[in-house]
Amino acid sequence: MKHSHFKFIFVGALAILTSISAIATADDTKDKAYENDRKLLEGTWRIVSLEVSGKKSEDEDIKKLKVVDGSDGKWSVRSEGKEIIKGTNTIDPTQKPKSIEITLTEGQDNGKSFLGIYELRKNTRKLCVAPDGKDRPTEFTSTPSNEYILIMFEREKIK
Repeated sequence: MKHSHFKFIFVGALAILTSISAIATADDTKDKAYENDRKLLEGTWRIVSLEVSGKKSEDEDIKKLKVVDGSDGKWSVRSEGKEIIKGTNTIDPTQKPKSIEITLTEGQDNGKSFLGIYELRKNTRKLCVAPDGKDRPTEFTSTPSNEYILIMFEREKIK
């Protein structure tokens, strides 16, 4: 084998190994981001602000609502301690903004799915979802024309 061919094969093999390593690193990064957000989502959240199609809900109504999220993507909404809706979600924290798909499994609108985006911090989170059948939001807004639902949450303190 000529020296120049060996050099070409070596460079090609190195390029392939580098690509494989980059893909593995990207998968590891995505897995870590997913695990981190799942862990942060887990817990009980109070709804502190709710807008539907640009109309803000009354504080006295939203104070009754809490969302309980499991680390497995299952969640439930409770009103005054009574479970009223259950569902699952699928998240992708590597998207900009982070994306979520919410599917209702029990309660009103059972079986419907909603595309959304989310922002997550240690004790607060923001969620913006489109009505069933509409495109995923690209920003955290709720107006009469986009019909999005914008929700702000605070983590409930552990007693």
